[in-house]
Amino acid sequence: MSNTPQAYRLRTGRHSEAGRIYLLTAVTHERQSIFKDWRTGRLVVHEFRRAEEAANATSIAWVVMPDHIHWLVELHNGDLPKLMQVTKSRCARLINQARGFSAPVWQKGYFDRALRRDEDLKAAARYIIANPLRAGLVARIGDYPLWDAMWL
Repeated sequence: MSNTPQAYRLRTGRHSEAGRIYLLTAVTHERQSIFKDWRTGRLVVHEFRRAEEAANATSIAWVVMPDHIHWLVELHNGDLPKLMQVTKSRCARLINQARGFSAPVWQKGYFDRALRRDEDLKAAARYIIANPLRAGLVARIGDYPLWDAMWL
């Protein structure tokens, strides 16, 4: 996202609170298929785990698609902007190191949606991890290497 009115609207009115569950989506710079190589995608997974180890969030489900991520989390410490800024920044650094050059990895901003506790979290998780099936990347979700859900 560039500095467009839409990018600004992603930030206005954003509120986050500990203990709340959020569906987060971030897109790669110019929708490049940076994570088509599963090894690069694993660097994102490493940062999801790092956020858990730091007690900032608990990952409920996630999928790393070739050009975007979906991350269903329960927020603990801090707020969403900080969680996403730190995660995307660390991912970019690791990815650029692995690729041996420096280039933008992410579009600016991210999308978030707060889920109520009474919503069906398993249905939301199923929707997230079925992304590779809907995109036609695999015939069975078990064939896709970059997803997980806490119930497995």
